[in-house]
Amino acid sequence: MYRTAHFVLYARANKRHNARIGIVVAKRFAPRAATRNTIKRVTREIFRRANMRQCDYIVRLTAPFATKSQPASGRWLKAELQQELLSLLSSQFLRTAG
Repeated sequence: MYRTAHFVLYARANKRHNARIGIVVAKRFAPRAATRNTIKRVTREIFRRANMRQCDYIVRLTAPFATKSQPASGRWLKAELQQELLSLLSSQFLRTAG
């Protein structure tokens, strides 16, 4: 289990040839559907681009983003999500080339 300010990442090795992801975004932490969808979309895109080890991953939102004063799916949210998710995936989960 690995944590950041808003997310928890669970990882378990699998016997498949690819990495799989599950994303849990509770309504209590992201009340707007647009925010929940943005979080899921950005998370899937980062995992798609990353060269991940063959594991099953679950990413769970554990704290709300302050979206009341900002648009529910604005650029600031996407940038913040990318930064935090990339730090969550630190080099221990990325496959080395070769």
